[in-house]
Amino acid sequence: MQDEKEHFSIKDWSLDDRPREKLLKSGSSSLSIAELIAILIGSGTRKMSAVELSRIMVNDSGNSLDTLGKKSIKELIKYKGIGEAKAITIAAAMELGRRRAMEMPVTKPKITSSLDAFKILQPRLGELPHEEFWVLYLNNSNQVIESSQISIGGITGTMVDTRIVYKKAIESGCVAMILAHNHPSGKLQPSQQDKNITTKLIEAGKVLDIKVFDHLIITQSAYYSFADEGIL
Repeated sequence: MQDEKEHFSIKDWSLDDRPREKLLKSGSSSLSIAELIAILIGSGTRKMSAVELSRIMVNDSGNSLDTLGKKSIKELIKYKGIGEAKAITIAAAMELGRRRAMEMPVTKPKITSSLDAFKILQPRLGELPHEEFWVLYLNNSNQVIESSQISIGGITGTMVDTRIVYKKAIESGCVAMILAHNHPSGKLQPSQQDKNITTKLIEAGKVLDIKVFDHLIITQSAYYSFADEGIL
């Protein structure tokens, strides 16, 4: 009887189950999520290939890379064939993807709408389990010249120091800013505290001739814009 390990040798897999070769031939964009993960883990079990094992993990995550990326090491190693080393490799790759999305592009992005600001801020704030307050500092062409984390809070709130916001504004040489913070609860409606700090920062900006264009409340998949809602 043929040995199981030999039977499932990588040389015996079809081209579709050999993601490294497929990547070399057609480029990384041609691979599915499962095939990319298979390259990370390198091998499967005696009974299934790395691609098949990866497909199971992806299917269990509802075919969502975002859901898979939130799995802990303990959750990943529950899959037969995924040991601690492979789980750590997957977690590291997911974190690299998140950090890549957070990086500012070489060319300064221009803000023409609240959606533009959301696309920049969502990777930073959308999935956090606690609140953070950020500011995008803009030049006179509405380009982002700097983004800055102002404060980190708990699950239900964070304190904002007006002096820190405007110290960084002066240092950046900006003429306008967009405020933002996240709601880990997923609720988009602003609290009275959110409204108060917005008013306070707007008033402080008038002295320095620095405008507050908007304040965004960000969740994982949506946002609330003070400007769009006409309450700025």
